[in-house]
Amino acid sequence: METFTPRRIVQELDTYIIGQHKAKRMVAIALRNRWRRRQVPEELRDEIAPKNIIMIGPTGVGKTEIARRLAKLAQSPFLKVEASKFTEVGYVGRDVESMIRDLLEIGITMVREEEYEKLRPKAADLAEDRLLDILLPKGSHPKVRRLQAPSPQHEASDDVEIAQRTREKFKKMLRNGRLDDRDVEIETQVSAFPVVEVFSPQGMEEMDINLKDMFSNIFPGKTKRRRVRVPDAMRMLIEEELGKLVDQDKVVQLAKERVEQTGIIFVDELDKIAGSYASHGPDVSREGVQRDLLPIIEGSTVSTKHGVVRTDHILFVAAGAFHVSKPSDLIPELQGRFPLRAELSALTREDFVRILTEPRNALVRQYEELLKTEGVKLEFGEDAIQEIAALAEEVNQRAENIGARRLHTIMEKLLEEISFEAPDMQGVTVRVTREMVRQRLEDIVKSDDLSRYIL
Repeated sequence: METFTPRRIVQELDTYIIGQHKAKRMVAIALRNRWRRRQVPEELRDEIAPKNIIMIGPTGVGKTEIARRLAKLAQSPFLKVEASKFTEVGYVGRDVESMIRDLLEIGITMVREEEYEKLRPKAADLAEDRLLDILLPKGSHPKVRRLQAPSPQHEASDDVEIAQRTREKFKKMLRNGRLDDRDVEIETQVSAFPVVEVFSPQGMEEMDINLKDMFSNIFPGKTKRRRVRVPDAMRMLIEEELGKLVDQDKVVQLAKERVEQTGIIFVDELDKIAGSYASHGPDVSREGVQRDLLPIIEGSTVSTKHGVVRTDHILFVAAGAFHVSKPSDLIPELQGRFPLRAELSALTREDFVRILTEPRNALVRQYEELLKTEGVKLEFGEDAIQEIAALAEEVNQRAENIGARRLHTIMEKLLEEISFEAPDMQGVTVRVTREMVRQRLEDIVKSDDLSRYIL
C-alpha cells in the first residue's frame, strides 16, 4: 500500500466512478490507515481499531461500484457480501461467521498465487526436465557403431556425451516452440477420493474434520496416463511442480495473518436488515442478524478449518439505500461500530452525461466496441448524449429512482433495432442524433405505464 496514497486512490476511483467525492475520500483514508497502522510501534498497533464506514445513498449512485474498484486497489483479502443473505442462528441459511471463512479462503488463494509467481521459474525448469525425460527416455539414443570395438569406458563416455548433446538440442527446440505440434504421453495425479455431498446444518458449512485427509489412506492417489500436445503437457507439469514446491502450511499461516491485519469486508444491503423492514413480508429475524453481526464487527474469534481467525482489525464497509429504514433503525451497538457515515448524492443530468462519456468503461464506448465486432461503426452526437441524460433524469423522477442503472435500460431500448440488424449492416456507419433518440423513446417516456414497465 506504500504507493497508494489517499489522493492516488481517489484518482483511481475517479476513472470509473463519477462524483461522490466525500465517499471516495473517506474510503481512501480508511484504506491508507490500514498501512499506517502497520507502521506504528507494536505495543500500540493492537489498540488502533479500524474505523468502519456506512455509505448511505439511493440505488445506482455508485456504492457497490466503489466496493468493486476498492477490491482491486486494496491489495488485501476483500470480500463483498449482502446482509440480506444471512439469517439468525437457528434459521435455515448461512450464518454470519461464514463471511470470515470465505474471506480466509480468498486470502489463501491470494497468497498461494503470489507464491506460485515466485516459484514459477523454478517449476518451469523442473517441468522442462520432466518433459525432456518423456521425449528422450534413457537408452533411447542410438549408439555409434565403430569398425574397431572401443573400450567399455570410451563407449560409456561417448554415449553420455551424445545423450547430452541430443538433450540440449531438444531443449532448444522445445523452448523455440518447434515441438508444439507433437503429442506426448504423461502421467497425472487423479484423486481416488469419491465425490460426497454433505448437507450440513446451520453454522457447519465447513466442518473441522477434513474427510479427504481422513480417507487418504483408504483411497490412495492414483495416476492416469494422458496423451496431450507438448504445450498442454508443459502447463500441466508446471502446475504439478508448483503444487510440490509451495509450502501449504506457510501459505495458510500468511493468509491468516493477512486476513486478520488487512482484511476488508463490504456488507451491501445493510438497510434490508434494519428494523423498519420487519413489518413487510416474512421476517427471518433481521434484528437477530444484527446481533450476530455485532460480535464479528466488534472483534471476536471465528473457527475455520484452517484454525481460529480474529476479526478485531478487519475493516467493515457497509452500504444501503435506507429509503424505507434509517441508520438509526439499526440496533445502537451496531451503529456505534460504524463511526463514519458517507452520504452519496442522487445523480443529476450532468452526472449522467459524464457517466456516458468520461469513465474508462463508459457506457457509450461499450456499445461502440460491441457493434464494432459486427463491422458497424456507431457514433454518438453530443446532442444525443444530452438527450439520453435528460430522459434518464425524467424517468427517474416520474418512476422509481434507480440512478445510473436507468441509462442501461434506455441505451438497450434505443439501440435494440441496430443490435438486431447489425450482422447484416457490415461497413455501415450509424450516427445517433437527438432526433433519433426522441423518435425511438418519446412515446415510451410520455406514457407512465410504458415507462414504468419498459424503462
